[in-house]
Amino acid sequence: MRVTTSEIRGMKEKGERIAALTAYDYLTARLVDESGVPLVLVGDSLGMVFLGYETTIPVRLSEVLHHTKAVTRGCRNALVVADMPFMTYHISEGQALENAARLIQEGGAHAVKLEGGCAMAPTVTRLVQSGIPVMGHIGLTPQSVHQFGGFKVQGKSVEQARNLIDDARALEDAGAFSIVLECIPAKLSQIITRRLQIPTIGIGAGPDCDGEIQVISDLLGLVTDFIPKHAKRYARLADEIRSALGRYVSDVTSRAFPTEKESFSIDPAVLEQIIERDADSSEIQ
Repeated sequence: MRVTTSEIRGMKEKGERIAALTAYDYLTARLVDESGVPLVLVGDSLGMVFLGYETTIPVRLSEVLHHTKAVTRGCRNALVVADMPFMTYHISEGQALENAARLIQEGGAHAVKLEGGCAMAPTVTRLVQSGIPVMGHIGLTPQSVHQFGGFKVQGKSVEQARNLIDDARALEDAGAFSIVLECIPAKLSQIITRRLQIPTIGIGAGPDCDGEIQVISDLLGLVTDFIPKHAKRYARLADEIRSALGRYVSDVTSRAFPTEKESFSIDPAVLEQIIERDADSSEIQ
């Protein structure tokens, strides 16, 4: 059975930790789903991980839709959440509703995620009232990277911390089923988590959130030029892939691959007829 938003909320009530991951394609989504991950996010991080952008800001709705369709085809059990890209929900509640509906109807997502706290609460309310589950996202919100002056930890001052607590409460009151807390001090995450009835999903937010989400490429060691402080490598696939590709190139250039084992045969009688009719039959051995 498909994991539901109610079950995600119920995991907090039962004291069960929520392991979430990003996925951007069908094959990876299948593997993540088969591992038992209950919540998969098609994050706008795909812009940096999959499309080579420097930030998430250039990501367009059409790109998230494209990847969401692939991920939902790969996930049989997990709840799939699709990110709403930059400026696809800010102009008006109507705009947000229209774009969120596309992610649900066309993309096949089961919920959407948007960044922002108190300012976005009315939009969250409108979406939830229209039947669209919403995951909130506060702290370091990558779509506001230029406003923050870079990817910096948020909530380190008294004012920032109080604002984040207010943001979390506003999102819960608006009907969000969970909230991502990104790059905020661990003790602040603990305070927010204890004050909310809905789950908090941390990324760079310490061990006391109700769950954790990581970018799949960081976890698998596919990105080697930068490792975020909050990430832990569980594999070094970049090294293994380079090694495999190197062996492939070597085998092809040295004629070690393909061999008869990887080739298809033909009936000798058919081959004989071909040779008889071919003027250049001497070239066929």
